[in-house]
Amino acid sequence: MSDESPKTAPRIRTAKETQAIVAKGLRRRYWAERRFRMYGAGAVLLGVMFVIFLFGTIFSRGIGAFQQAQIKLDVFYDPAIIDPAGTRAPEDLALADYAAVLRASLQQEFPEVEGRSDRRELSRLLSSSAPFVLQRQVQANPELIGTNDTLWLIASDAVDLMRKEKIDRELPQEQRPLSDQQLAWFDSLAARDALELKFNRTFFTTGDSRDPENAGVWGAVMGSVFMLLLTLLLSFPIGVATAIYLEEFAPRNRWTDLVEVNINNLAAVPSIVFGLLGLAVFINFFGLPRSAPLVGALVLTLLTLPTIIIASRASIKAVPPSIREAALGMGASKLQTVAHHVLPLALPGMLTGTIIGMARALGESAPLLMIGMVAFIVDVPQGITDPSTVLPVQIYLWSDSPERGFVEKTSGAIIVLLAFLVVMNAAAVFLRNKFEKRW
Repeated sequence: MSDESPKTAPRIRTAKETQAIVAKGLRRRYWAERRFRMYGAGAVLLGVMFVIFLFGTIFSRGIGAFQQAQIKLDVFYDPAIIDPAGTRAPEDLALADYAAVLRASLQQEFPEVEGRSDRRELSRLLSSSAPFVLQRQVQANPELIGTNDTLWLIASDAVDLMRKEKIDRELPQEQRPLSDQQLAWFDSLAARDALELKFNRTFFTTGDSRDPENAGVWGAVMGSVFMLLLTLLLSFPIGVATAIYLEEFAPRNRWTDLVEVNINNLAAVPSIVFGLLGLAVFINFFGLPRSAPLVGALVLTLLTLPTIIIASRASIKAVPPSIREAALGMGASKLQTVAHHVLPLALPGMLTGTIIGMARALGESAPLLMIGMVAFIVDVPQGITDPSTVLPVQIYLWSDSPERGFVEKTSGAIIVLLAFLVVMNAAAVFLRNKFEKRW
């Protein structure tokens, strides 16, 4: 007999032991699933908190841009200052010293003020644009000369910040933009209800300015509108036509494959590269004007075309083949099938992709900086060749300004830009929900 002992037979688990092992494994699996869900919920919550913090910061800093401190003055349109010759000639009215009229009105409000330096400090309570308000009113209605009127005039940036309590009154005089004497006049006007915060129409009706209280976004808004409209007119038909050709008519060979690869690659190219291309081709080679919506639209057309083409091709692919087969079976040509059946069904997705591309173009600033749209533009553009700027570049310019008043102007312009983006994305959602067909 062999000295080796026989092998021990494996023990067979009982039903209870098997059930316990299975239950333990299920508990471990369910706990891993719950843990994964908690991680996902935590990540979403963290992202929402960051978004709320970001938007809360922007709105808390920018809401003040929609209000502006204004001073109420009783103005006498002194004919001896405005039109001493009595001619009522437009050129004489344009050259009158309206600042002297305002100084006289302020002197009437504070008769105790004497001395040139004190009167100069008193006049600094008003914005530098106040004389131009009088000028426009007199030029529009010369009958005002010789009459009295009560006007609400824009206050200076320092008065505006003090009225909004963004300047500490307890700071030493040398650290405040308002002197002790100006602060006393400020309190006197506020006590007489002659200094109030009113809706800032200037912010929505004017272009850029060196003075924060006179700066507005209307010039940048019009520049953005001109540029986006021209970009849409150029990119939408070209992008849709390209997508239709590549998806429905182009033969499958190495050349079309090369075109498709390049389109996909262009969608990932940094936007500043398109700005360099626009600078080299449209401005240096073709000689188009710098800082014009026309050049900006051409650059943004190149930027948005890959996005529109890719979205349009995806929409065309989503149309069921049975639609094409039915149309061809009824005797329609390839062109008729695409034009009358495929294109209408794919159009909602095409429009959605186009609007998303336009929203991206609205937020771009790097390529526009390269073509000179960083210039200081005061006048509101009237056409596609006028010098202009756009909202992202305007935000960049104001954020780089040293004046404290431009902080809320920057945040206010961001709010306007976000409103544009929300409207455009809401339009994309509306078009998809309204026209999308489900099979």
